[in-house]
Amino acid sequence: MDPLLLGLIVAIVTIVVLFSGVSVALGLLIVSGGFLIVFDGMRSLELMPEIFFGKLDNFALLSIPMFIIMGASIASTRAGADLYEALERWLTRVPGGLVISNLGACALFSAMSGSSPATCAAIGKMGIPEMRKRGYPDSVAAGSIAAGGTLGILIPPSVTMIVYGIATETSIGRLFLAGVIPGLLLVALFMAWSLYQTWKAGDVRLIGAKPYTWAQKIEILPRVLPFLAIILGVLYAMYGGIATPSETAAVGALLCLVIAMVIYKLWDPRALWVVLRDSTRESVMILFIIAAAGVFSYMLSSLFITQSIAEWIGTLDVNRWILMGAINVFLLIAGFFLPPVAVILMAAPILLPIITTAGFDPIWFAVVLTINMEIGLISPPVGLNLYVINGIAPDIKLKTILVGSLPYVGCMILAIILLCLFPGLATWLPNAVMGLG
Repeated sequence: MDPLLLGLIVAIVTIVVLFSGVSVALGLLIVSGGFLIVFDGMRSLELMPEIFFGKLDNFALLSIPMFIIMGASIASTRAGADLYEALERWLTRVPGGLVISNLGACALFSAMSGSSPATCAAIGKMGIPEMRKRGYPDSVAAGSIAAGGTLGILIPPSVTMIVYGIATETSIGRLFLAGVIPGLLLVALFMAWSLYQTWKAGDVRLIGAKPYTWAQKIEILPRVLPFLAIILGVLYAMYGGIATPSETAAVGALLCLVIAMVIYKLWDPRALWVVLRDSTRESVMILFIIAAAGVFSYMLSSLFITQSIAEWIGTLDVNRWILMGAINVFLLIAGFFLPPVAVILMAAPILLPIITTAGFDPIWFAVVLTINMEIGLISPPVGLNLYVINGIAPDIKLKTILVGSLPYVGCMILAIILLCLFPGLATWLPNAVMGLG
């Protein structure tokens, strides 16, 4: 059978299996095993366990559970509420300071936790009622938190970037640095739109500044600064050549647990058990998907599907930006239905040879891919963040939350366009810090 036709059949069968409700990892194994048996015979199954466990034999994978523990220990405390309060007190005199403080808190908390739903829940519980009380439109209050929660998969340290680095054998350190400037760009675009929409639709008389004394501003800093210091310390250790990403993640996880116990009195063994249990569950899920995606990639390569697609794309007489536009549409649609980790692990083996052949930088492409995944987090039908916000504020209709989040989707698309026009937004910092790759 023609490999291109076979690839189309594989894509259709994979979509059908995943939409049947089977978990992503198990679905990938079912599809991989089925096609290997049909085209390579039963003996091909003997290689599957070796490929499955071989994909997990990677020291860099240790950083995933460590960063997840780091985020879970933060999410289990009042760190999100304290971060929100600190920014509110310091930015209260800035016009529209409350929505700015919410987005700033989302950016910082999502960077610390790496979890989009945790960010929405932690900041939204405090920020949404306060913004509504001050007269901010419901669409701004809900939409800004939903969009702000997506920043965790882009701003370092990001588990999604680690997964991309492992899937494509790309430097994780460079990927972290590549997400910094685009992440700040997205924060700026979110803030600009929120301020515009606030002053256009809000009651200016109600959106007033709440005065805080200097004592109130300073008293909250000791509860926030240690976590920020850990993030800066992790990044400094990684880029200063002191430790590897896995080593810095382990130290960061330990320090976050210690701070959660000392500052937030997280001494209860049951609370600590919940942190470790949830972290283990999420880590195993991600590692299971990684291993299953390794088998899936082997199946695509063994049946010459990946090579044939790359070769076919290379023979097309089409502008490379049209090609990139088509890839973005594909990623956007995939992100509507599948979690970011699954999309990266399934698509990276196919897309990497295509983008490199077309002359695109894999580091730059990682940022573009990640922003596409962010869009999926606030877009139906899955749109996880939309449902988290609806759970926090059930009196705000899901339609209102969706309408409020759509302009932020436009901000993300604008960010992708700016990255296409100015690739240095993603590549300058990694090259400046780590030299030319």
